[in-house]
Amino acid sequence: MTNSIQNAIVIGANGLVGQQLVKQLNQLPECKNITVVLRRPCSELNRLEKVQTLLLEDFLLLNDEDVSGYSHAFSCLGTTLKKAGSKQGFYAVDYTINAHFAELLQAKGTHYILVSALGAEAKSAVFYNRVKGELEQYIESLDLDKVSILRPSLLLGERNEQRRLEDLGQKLYLKISRFIPDHFTYKPVSATQVAHTMVEAAQSQIHKFQIYDNLQIQKTK
Repeated sequence: MTNSIQNAIVIGANGLVGQQLVKQLNQLPECKNITVVLRRPCSELNRLEKVQTLLLEDFLLLNDEDVSGYSHAFSCLGTTLKKAGSKQGFYAVDYTINAHFAELLQAKGTHYILVSALGAEAKSAVFYNRVKGELEQYIESLDLDKVSILRPSLLLGERNEQRRLEDLGQKLYLKISRFIPDHFTYKPVSATQVAHTMVEAAQSQIHKFQIYDNLQIQKTK
């Protein structure tokens, strides 16, 4: 069974996964329109023929009208503790904005697809994992038509911004990758693989709520 991605709205579109996702959506013949919600213009995304931009300084200004009429809504939005500057800042982005976006999509017949993280657990002692888990738990409680949640490990790819720990992780992985067995739970995945899994989930998911773990994402080429 294939579900047509007729039109889509994306937050976090200028990030590592978001840009790959929008490029893949732009190549789908059945997808007629892609709205990307951004704080500032992105020339790379603006060059794509099906993309239109909604510029908002604060994503909490997104309203009911902004998100109406879409078959699919994708969230690739996320930050780091260092970039956010504090736990409160991190929570404001990774939980509050994503939760607000999902709340607006209730009772609209929209399939919501979220990039979370490996290790997400609402009761985790690790702050990052706990926030991701709390968000997942809240999303599941909402009145959404269909929900897909992806839990990738370390993401591989070139970012527009510097994330020192993730960059170091990528360099280390490249040195030891030949020693890591296929389908190892924590094996890093590329942004392209994550984006492709999002598209596949949007097109083929049957169940109302489904989690795609890192092993499933690894299988995507």
